[in-house]
Amino acid sequence: MKFTDGYWLMREGVHAHYPAQAYDVAATPQGLTIYAPTRPIRHRGDTLTGPLLTVELSSPMPDVVRVKLTHFAGQQPKHPQFTVFEAPDTKVSVSVDEAAAMLTSGRLAVRVPRDDRWRVEFLADNRVVTSSGHKGMGIVEMDDGSHFMHEHLMLGVGELVYGLGERFTPFVKNGQVVDIWNKDGGTGSEQAYKNVPFYLTNRGYGVFVNHPENVSFEVASEKVSRVQWSVAGHSLEYFLIYGPTPKEVLAKYTALTGRPALPPAWSFGLWLTTSFTTSYDEDTVTSFIQGMADRELPLHVFHFDCFWMREFNWCDFEWDPRTFPDPAGMLQRLKELGLHICLWINPYIGQRSPLFAEGAREGYLLKRPSGDVWQWDLWQPGMAIVDFTNPAARQWFGDKLRALVDMGVDSFKTDFGERIPTDVVYFDGGDPDKMHNYYTQLYNRTVFEVLEERRGAGEAVLFARSATAGGQQFPVHWGGDCDSTFESMAESLRGGLSLGLSGFGFWSHDIGGFEGRPPTEVYKRWIAFGLLSSHSRLHGNNTYRVPWLFDEEAVDVLRHFTKLKCRLMPYLFAHSVEAHRQGTPLMRAMLLEFPDDPTCAYLDRQYMLGPSLLVAPVFSFAGEVQYYVPAGRWTHVETGAVVEGPRWVHETHGYGSLPLLVRPNTVVPLGQDDTRPDYDYGDGITLALYELRDDVQLTTMIPTLSGEVAATFETRREGQTIAVSVQGSASAWQVLLVGTDTIASVDGGTWERSGQGVRVSAGAGVDTLRIVLTPTV
Repeated sequence: MKFTDGYWLMREGVHAHYPAQAYDVAATPQGLTIYAPTRPIRHRGDTLTGPLLTVELSSPMPDVVRVKLTHFAGQQPKHPQFTVFEAPDTKVSVSVDEAAAMLTSGRLAVRVPRDDRWRVEFLADNRVVTSSGHKGMGIVEMDDGSHFMHEHLMLGVGELVYGLGERFTPFVKNGQVVDIWNKDGGTGSEQAYKNVPFYLTNRGYGVFVNHPENVSFEVASEKVSRVQWSVAGHSLEYFLIYGPTPKEVLAKYTALTGRPALPPAWSFGLWLTTSFTTSYDEDTVTSFIQGMADRELPLHVFHFDCFWMREFNWCDFEWDPRTFPDPAGMLQRLKELGLHICLWINPYIGQRSPLFAEGAREGYLLKRPSGDVWQWDLWQPGMAIVDFTNPAARQWFGDKLRALVDMGVDSFKTDFGERIPTDVVYFDGGDPDKMHNYYTQLYNRTVFEVLEERRGAGEAVLFARSATAGGQQFPVHWGGDCDSTFESMAESLRGGLSLGLSGFGFWSHDIGGFEGRPPTEVYKRWIAFGLLSSHSRLHGNNTYRVPWLFDEEAVDVLRHFTKLKCRLMPYLFAHSVEAHRQGTPLMRAMLLEFPDDPTCAYLDRQYMLGPSLLVAPVFSFAGEVQYYVPAGRWTHVETGAVVEGPRWVHETHGYGSLPLLVRPNTVVPLGQDDTRPDYDYGDGITLALYELRDDVQLTTMIPTLSGEVAATFETRREGQTIAVSVQGSASAWQVLLVGTDTIASVDGGTWERSGQGVRVSAGAGVDTLRIVLTPTV
């Protein structure tokens, strides 16, 4: 939201007041309160009128500073508010003297000089990382009676801004106006399903604006050297989070707002759906599943989209008896095939649904101020919206889901939740503007908790579209409605990378695109991208997504990449545990792994899958792809070819491949099962070694299916000797020396040449292999 007319003038009807000096300071052991008049105080008469801004500084955890600005403190408190997880007994240092007031938390300090030039400086490691200067903090009054608070933080030369949720606009947010207001806008507009008032920059810090309502960001747009944000009302609170690395910023941000739950291992497999408006019944579903089996295509989850319920009845949570006359029997038959089951739901109740009258009678639906149920005809005729602030409504909605889980359902696709009106009254008195974005938090949490309750901890997983800050606690999220084009495939990746930089650990998208029937070339390229994503789902709108409807090569491509993902599961699940415990996303923008490489700061058509795999999807009919390789000797997974970075690479790929490279000095654990994602990862594990440096020790954790440590491998290279040792549960384990033709000797096992290098097998009961390499001439 812009308040100024260029650099010098205010817009018509806008009246702004800015702090002029730190006139008075109150200190406690926990924080500082600065009283800042909006004009210089030269004599007593200057204290008699004009706004006085109160600035409170404190710290909820080390390396994080809370800043709260207040104009009028007598406003009635409004809810909901984001849940903030503060570290107990956070130690801070507070000092006040004639020169400045300062609060220090860990490596981060905030300093407010007491001279005649107002400014707030954030310092870390002996440098100013950013600051709020003249006309940064502000009180804005409008002629129409509205009132806003704003803050500006300075951007340095070359400083770039990322995040703010799942945004499909350019990856670097500089120059953009971003309103944190959830909308159902697809993947091809400036609107977003998942708006998050958090950003980070390439200067070592992030900012979380602690307001669920609309936060309007001007990212180097109103003032090109500043990020501005504003909220309606008389107070504004934000947290500045110091890393200094982007990973550390995300770790502290997710500690503050909640870490992602660990999805069950089975959810990382291949999902197939009925699609949306296609015609389907049990025979259709059975034919798809049998067709996958006949073609030896691993399948792990089957999803029923909206029309599992009768048209106009969404949601009544009842199977349509015309197409699914025996749902319990059908689900049992599907479960006997080893499949997990997902059902589509939304938080709306159509007027024709038998639940509408009950919800209206019991007060379970949002109401207008008049007391009438809020209804409209967009999406479902006469639909109403469940009021999740009402505990009885949550129980009612949850009971419908519990019955389905008891029938055999494993997961729910929690669709919609964005178009939440503001001309409503909530059961708990919640503020409609704050509830607009926050509604999805209550919706997804309600469903997630039902799954945890019925299926057990570690078994809950959603396929959610809408979210806000903290929504990362209830994975998985997918990118929403995209077109079936290369352009939409690329914009989907942009959105996913931005969401990962907003605290979300897991993300998916509709393989092939949602709208329309994808060209066969797009479908096959999207398969590779989809199976090298956190979660992988074949889904469309009005056309099916089974591969044999495209061509036989599509079948081969799907088989190849599904099997590859299953073999990669020891690696993928280990770094999913990292996302769960540290907040680092599984799919990572290049800048997360290479923050000191300036080229990586802009890359949005490639990514790191975990810390070690570089993925560059192909976005062209001709198979041409251009991607960047950071410093070091990287190895193509498929061919073993080595690429020396840093440099740009141009390649042409067939449909069965794409640039998938392994970072140098890496150990990648590969499982022996290429048919499913959930198996004993330690049984028959292969450690693939890539370009190990001399005098290095690497630790590789092999997880159990619950995310605990099954085994730990230590790999050490000293000169021409590589020692690999294991502690924990691992049997019949092997080491693959990628790119090596021969070795001099091995102690503890046997070796043989393979197509990728030398394979060394540990003997029974052996916990250490010592491999001596053949000296290079």
